[in-house]
Amino acid sequence: MDGFFPEVEGPAGRDEARRQVWKVSELTRHIKGTLEGAFGNVWVEGEISNFRKPASGHAYFTLKDAASQLRAVMFRSALAGVQLPLKDGLLVRGYGQITVYEAAGDYQILLRKLEPAGEGELMLRLEALKKRLAAEGLFAAERKRTLPVLPQHVGIVTSPTGAAIRDVLQVLERRFANLHVVLAPVRVQGAGAADEIAAAIDLLNRRGGLDVLIVGRGGGSLEDLWCFNEETVVRAIVRSAIPVISAVGHEIDWTLSDFAADVRAPTPSAAAEMVVQGKAELERRVADLRRRLALGAKTATLGWRNRLDRAARTPGLRDPLQVVRQAQQSVDFLAVRLQKALAGLPQLVRQRAATAARRMELAARMRLAEDRRTLQHAEAQLRMLNPKGVLARGYSLTKTRDGKILRSAGDARPGMQLETEFADGAVRSTVDAAGGGRDGGQSGKGPELREGPGAAGGDRGGDGKRRTRPGKDGGGLRGGPETGQAVLF
Repeated sequence: MDGFFPEVEGPAGRDEARRQVWKVSELTRHIKGTLEGAFGNVWVEGEISNFRKPASGHAYFTLKDAASQLRAVMFRSALAGVQLPLKDGLLVRGYGQITVYEAAGDYQILLRKLEPAGEGELMLRLEALKKRLAAEGLFAAERKRTLPVLPQHVGIVTSPTGAAIRDVLQVLERRFANLHVVLAPVRVQGAGAADEIAAAIDLLNRRGGLDVLIVGRGGGSLEDLWCFNEETVVRAIVRSAIPVISAVGHEIDWTLSDFAADVRAPTPSAAAEMVVQGKAELERRVADLRRRLALGAKTATLGWRNRLDRAARTPGLRDPLQVVRQAQQSVDFLAVRLQKALAGLPQLVRQRAATAARRMELAARMRLAEDRRTLQHAEAQLRMLNPKGVLARGYSLTKTRDGKILRSAGDARPGMQLETEFADGAVRSTVDAAGGGRDGGQSGKGPELREGPGAAGGDRGGDGKRRTRPGKDGGGLRGGPETGQAVLF
């Protein structure tokens, strides 16, 4: 590494020597190359700390021991081959390349392999045992039992010299002084501790007379708490006929006994609180019921007193015969009203009959006037639609002998017998000549009629025939004998 840091020239040689100044990125890059070339891939052992796994799937954590620490990175592709669950506190051995993260200037190890070491092996065993016991249903919520409300006899399985038993007894003494406690002294760590704990649980069950058991100890390392992870302790808790509270370590600690017990307490003191909380709750409920009962009795007493006061002020209760006299007075009053009503009944009937007659007469007159107006309206409509009304205005209606109406001069034929109807009669005539068409016959003259026998009328010649004048539209125009108007046919 001599090339990285050249010797500094003395004052005399400063002008001749060229000073080398490194940029931070260049220096970091050279250091990275030196570390990677000097160490390459190595195995390292340490405890995982500050474990993070963001959404990218990569894992970032620190490997540390008692004296130092090393940043570690494991990318998602390499992490897929790791079988154990990574978490803080796990002792592992990792294989990877020593490198430098240039952006932060930190040296780190880029792990490619990771395997358990030391405590990590214990964790693997613990997870395997946990899965096997869970598969048997020993941790199922269905088999959990509720704690008794007011336990009178409590069994404790723990060390007689530890802090846990002192904490439990202090809480029980303070909260429930007359509680009966039975202690089964056992070792809570080391070889053979698990067998002692299981035997103590069985012993207290055979003894009987206990309402609940507390099994636990104070905090410690994983190795210190390991006896509560043993299968023999778990099965002893499961087969216990007495409900069991597991109180092992501190709140952050957990063991398989916690999963097997009916209730888990974060600390031994909390387990004692759970045992006596039923009494505290009962005392609270009794006090509340006592207050409610006193209040209800007071309210009921005041209510009855008020009712008695109102009854005492009621006139009917002070003088019961007053009610009878009032009833008699009401009967007399009703009798008088009935007599008056019966005396005036005929006059009332006559008044109502006269009123009804007047109403019927008025309704009949109104109905007759309405029907008259309706009939007049219908008569006017009929008069407007009557064909005779048109003839009365000076028009005539010409028909053939078979009753067919002649609508155009072009329909007339020489020799055709016609009948012309007027308002006051009819005239029969014969067509002498016919010409023109439906367009009015402008180029020819209109048909000439010869009067046949019929009603006499004016506007005749000396020979008794009706005179016709051709109209400008080719049809015959004839003056009406009574109206003096021309009639088109």
